Amino acid sequence: MGRITEDLIRRNAEHNDCIIFSLEELSLHQQEIERLEHIDKWCRDLKILYLQNNLIGKIENVSKLKKLEYLNLALNNIEKIENLEAGCEGLTKLDLTVNFIGELSSVKTLQHNIHLKELFLMGNPCTDFDGYRQFVVATLQQLKWLDGKEIERSERIQALQDFPAVEQQIREQEKAYCLKRAKDKEEAQRKLQEEESEGEREGRHTGFDGRWYTDISATLPSSEESKDDIQAPEIQEGGCKKKKLDNGEDDLEFWNKPSLYTPESRLETLRHMEKQRKDQEKLSEKKKKVKPPRVLISENGRALNVNEPKLDFSLRDDEKRNQLVLDLAVYRYMDTSLIDVDVQPTYVRVMVKGKPFQLVLPAEVKPDSSSAKRAQTTGHLVVYMPKVGEIITGCQGTSKPVKSTPDSSREQRNKRSQQMERLEVDPSKHAFPDVANIVQAKKHTPRRVQAEPKIIPSEEDPDFEDNPEVPPLI
Repeated sequence: MGRITEDLIRRNAEHNDCIIFSLEELSLHQQEIERLEHIDKWCRDLKILYLQNNLIGKIENVSKLKKLEYLNLALNNIEKIENLEAGCEGLTKLDLTVNFIGELSSVKTLQHNIHLKELFLMGNPCTDFDGYRQFVVATLQQLKWLDGKEIERSERIQALQDFPAVEQQIREQEKAYCLKRAKDKEEAQRKLQEEESEGEREGRHTGFDGRWYTDISATLPSSEESKDDIQAPEIQEGGCKKKKLDNGEDDLEFWNKPSLYTPESRLETLRHMEKQRKDQEKLSEKKKKVKPPRVLISENGRALNVNEPKLDFSLRDDEKRNQLVLDLAVYRYMDTSLIDVDVQPTYVRVMVKGKPFQLVLPAEVKPDSSSAKRAQTTGHLVVYMPKVGEIITGCQGTSKPVKSTPDSSREQRNKRSQQMERLEVDPSKHAFPDVANIVQAKKHTPRRVQAEPKIIPSEEDPDFEDNPEVPPLI
């Protein structure tokens, strides 16, 4: 069951920055609230208050809400209109739809709310009384609307004329309803006591001496212990199944059983639903199993590939530097303190926020020489793992080194001794220049520039004049 608390009001005052003393509108619907309290002390500036669909049985603690204009108490357990005449002088709209108001004469208390224009009473037992509307219209002359229907002037005049007879009729019906309501309360009280006593009996007869079936073996003689140890789990399992079936049958019987629409029946329904919810939670807790830890190393000691954080990764072999490079795409803005790296000769393990990432390596590496860094741009984790073994960097055109042994060197010396080295003296095969014939026998004549043929001007040229003093062109 819910209660009105300061925390509840603050959570529903986000539109006012969670400030409650200056709050003008508050909605506390569907909170299973049983009592109207504290609001008049904490939220005195309220103008609109929504309290529909709760379990409020009495209108109270609203006398200090001087600025209240609209009060919604629909779908509650209210049986009487009261405590609104003093204090709520600014009230203009009151919604009491679907409650349990049978004392229709209690509407007279609203005569002091002179600004009240709208009233909703439909869904209450009093609306079934003969002359209900005429009585309300004649009693509350400041009303403009009743149950969503406008009150016309002719209707009010007629209601005032018939008021004495209607009032007497309403009082008789109200008295009959109150007697019936008293019997319903006694019946509900008796049923509640029976349920409580039945629950106590079930608690006493749960097992021997109030113990469950798991304790039965402790009370049995020693000669039958082995037999009963075997049967005890079966009895317990059968008892659980039987209990589950009984609960299902009881639930079906509860919902199929006819009941009166009273505040007690609403509370009974709520208690039943609450019990069902708690039983379901207990059952789910029993079914819930603890998740086993992730297996990283098999029973035979072989490392397994695991990617529980579900991160993208790449592993490349850097042959030039003879190392393996792991690029793990961890979250960019994640704190590095949440990452733990462990490099082993045959595998690498990275714990990311407690979730393991493990990768088996294709070659053995040196854990002591390994290093890990975070990329500044992407935030990726890069792990450098040097491989075990001699670094060999091969280049094109280089011969492979040949290991020499005493036997091979002796064979090479014998081969060189068998081959005789001779000096070549054949002048036709020598490759040295002939010093005696350095100067060439044939003398080359100096090259002279040959004169170009003379260009004899054509006699046909009329401007040509031959000057004998001008030398010829070479």
